[in-house]
Amino acid sequence: MHLVALYRLNKPFSDVGQHEYTRLITVGFNLMIVQPPPSTSVLPDEVAKFSAIADEWWDPQGKFKPLHKFNPERIRYVRDSMAAHFSRDLTQPNPFHGLSLLDVGCGGGLIAEPLARLGFNVTAIDASDKNIGVAKLHAAKSGLEINYDCMPPEQLLDSSQRFDVVLALEVVEHVADVTAFLNTVGRLVAPGGALVGATLNRTLKSLAMAKFGAEYVLRWLPIGTHDWRKFVRPSELAAGLRGSGLAVQDLKGMSYDLFRDRWLISDDLDINYMMLATRA
Repeated sequence: MHLVALYRLNKPFSDVGQHEYTRLITVGFNLMIVQPPPSTSVLPDEVAKFSAIADEWWDPQGKFKPLHKFNPERIRYVRDSMAAHFSRDLTQPNPFHGLSLLDVGCGGGLIAEPLARLGFNVTAIDASDKNIGVAKLHAAKSGLEINYDCMPPEQLLDSSQRFDVVLALEVVEHVADVTAFLNTVGRLVAPGGALVGATLNRTLKSLAMAKFGAEYVLRWLPIGTHDWRKFVRPSELAAGLRGSGLAVQDLKGMSYDLFRDRWLISDDLDINYMMLATRA
């Protein structure tokens, strides 16, 4: 004989979150296992938040102005890191020809487009169909061939496709489960490939500057863009990537130069930072 009690199944099973597994109490010799819902990194509220302002992705003075401001440094870091890792000559046209790249959480394509121009075969995914629509339209107008698709990265694990380069830039702090997300994107890196992640550090300085300063004082970002509790410390990002079999190779910060009104790569990790990890 056995007795099984199910606890807290007070919502549709499909709505139960990744960590809201049904509690199982078993008495006797038999064990009943309740399968948790499929894992996904997508938070519907986060998708809705960015979908609502999707039309502004390519407006350098719009709600994504901060991304336009530090995009040149992000691109420079990716470009230089990948050139060193793959021994590519940046003086040559299309220096990354023949290499595949996956941009996870691509938004409107602010990173995907310049990297496609550098020769990468770019696949870019996002959970918002509005973001993908904007990205496809802009790429078509720019004459660029980029494989855009509306899907979470978990969906790609079902295929055999792996990528020489995977980017997870300013998306980690918006996912449902950081550890699971990092495990997923890390597993999408092909042997000999590399991953670049960029996010916000969870420090008092980032709370003051990236949350209250950027959203409430300077109005650089719409209020509610970020939840400081979801910011990710470098040690947490590194642990998540190592858990997927990657080795961390480099860590750099991003600092804002108020007098020159520009972002610069630096050693200050207190707010924004980028990490390079590779697979053997």
